Amino acid sequence: MHLAYPAVLSALLFCTGLYGVLARRNAILVLMSVELMLNAVNLNLVAFDVWLSKAAEENLHSGQALTLFTIAIAAAEIGIGLAIVLAVHRNRGTSDIDRLRDTAEPHDPDDPGHDARPGEQSDEAQKAEATA
Repeated sequence: MHLAYPAVLSALLFCTGLYGVLARRNAILVLMSVELMLNAVNLNLVAFDVWLSKAAEENLHSGQALTLFTIAIAAAEIGIGLAIVLAVHRNRGTSDIDRLRDTAEPHDPDDPGHDARPGEQSDEAQKAEATA
């Protein structure tokens, strides 16, 4: 088998995963797209390992060893990623990535663009009044 077949399949898988990462808003679909990209890398590693072992007549199989490490890293990434997504979904009620930007960018109450209603106090002011 030629090296071009798995290389083209790997490129298609990687491009599909890249599109999924850039275009999706759901965090779980983004994680699945990252897995597609990692599987494309694994396919390339194994294909080039077989091709280079035929050319150099070696039996090291370093591409297959790297593939095992990549699979282990992908399993850890998906476990931690799903745990984070589930925790965020429990707190926020959504796994939409665009809506999660509010957690990373806190609003300044002194900002004139702040959308607080007139007569409404911030949490810090309410806590200060409660303790006074």
